[in-house]
Amino acid sequence: MPRIPPKDGVRRSPLQDNPVVGHKRVLLAAPRGYCAGVDRAVVAVERALERYGAPVYVRKQIVHNIHVVTELEARGAIFVDEVDEVPEGAHVVFSAHGVSPMVVSEASDRGLHAIDATCPLVTKVHREAVRFARDDYEILLIGHDGHEEVEGTAGHAPDRVTIVNSPDEADSVHVNDPSRVVWLSQTTLSVDETMETVRRLRARFPELQDPPSDDICYATQNRQVAIKKVAREADLVIVVGSANSSNSVRLVEVALEHGAKAAYRVDYADEVRQEWLDGVATVGVTSGASVPEVLVRQVLTDLAAAGYGEVEEVRTAEEDLVFSLPKELRQDTTGRRGGRVRS
Repeated sequence: MPRIPPKDGVRRSPLQDNPVVGHKRVLLAAPRGYCAGVDRAVVAVERALERYGAPVYVRKQIVHNIHVVTELEARGAIFVDEVDEVPEGAHVVFSAHGVSPMVVSEASDRGLHAIDATCPLVTKVHREAVRFARDDYEILLIGHDGHEEVEGTAGHAPDRVTIVNSPDEADSVHVNDPSRVVWLSQTTLSVDETMETVRRLRARFPELQDPPSDDICYATQNRQVAIKKVAREADLVIVVGSANSSNSVRLVEVALEHGAKAAYRVDYADEVRQEWLDGVATVGVTSGASVPEVLVRQVLTDLAAAGYGEVEEVRTAEEDLVFSLPKELRQDTTGRRGGRVRS
């Protein structure tokens, strides 16, 4: 649900200063928050609303973050589950997670003006699936069955893809020809768990082929590396991100696996509970790749009110990747060429 500010415009922290032995501090992971693909997708909806006016329809959530979706709804975006809910001839944006060719065809059949905001790194996986299927490989797609990205990738080679949800499933998956099998993956998974799944698959299928390059996106990997470093020193880790955000959920798991005594995911700062801070000296903070920085800043403000005013950034990588806007939006209404998304 959207947060409604108090009448006086001041958002009050629910946290109070708590006694604790030791020096209170926050370790702020970096990189965190928006990746290039998310920024591109959100800006695509904003630009479409500016150019075409409301409403602009979006198939599924443009990115998996409740705050972003709520903000775009307030500006005139309408989120739908399938394109058959979109009025004929309207504008529809495909989310950052990508769609199958069948969805593209359905949108065309309804005369919709489609804007494809699929993350280019997801598009890369789609192309790999098409190429390996064409070359008569069976594709073991490591990912979560039912996730929009997995559905979109599988839809590019539906007769050749088998979804592998976990390392345990690697022990029972069936292939017809072990000499012609390749693995691909959802881009937002745990790096460690994915590699364990690959290891167990290769133990059964020694000729398993790797994709041309790592499918797990740079942003997912960078955020996991950063939180691993933070977790070693943290009594508590707070991950800002929504429940349906795979990469945000993975950050909680990674933090716990690498030394954090406790870790929780929140959408908003006011979800942080007082009891989480009891006896805590060091709080680690990060956010998933679809989370705007304003939500992290709200958490830091509330932590400062609880005595955690010292913030040390723990940076493990620099990110400067920028993606062009979808081709349908690269020329603005004045005729000038656009294309680069804000950093």
